Amino acid sequence: MEKEIIYYYTANNECPYKEWHDTLDKSIRFRIDRRIEKLETGLYGDHKRLQKSELSELRMDFGKGYRIYYYDLENTVILFIAGSDKSNQKKVIQQANDYFEDYLERNVR
Repeated sequence: MEKEIIYYYTANNECPYKEWHDTLDKSIRFRIDRRIEKLETGLYGDHKRLQKSELSELRMDFGKGYRIYYYDLENTVILFIAGSDKSNQKKVIQQANDYFEDYLERNVR
């Protein structure tokens, strides 16, 4: 099943995921982008639902242990919210949850 990736933008039109992605080394971005291509075809790979959250994470076991925090909006749409590595994971998960609440308030409710 084909999936469409959309990105969360703050009220100030900033995209936390893309800002994080742009800070990564080119070779790491390449590997992450290949993973996203698989996700677009419906192949999630290593992923799990976060505890005490509506979000899930794609887990990548290379480099620093990169993560992408997302939400399945529908059968065909995945909302990318933020990314991190293991070193700042807790902080980014908390921020991703705040971003998700903002998304819901501005787009769904």
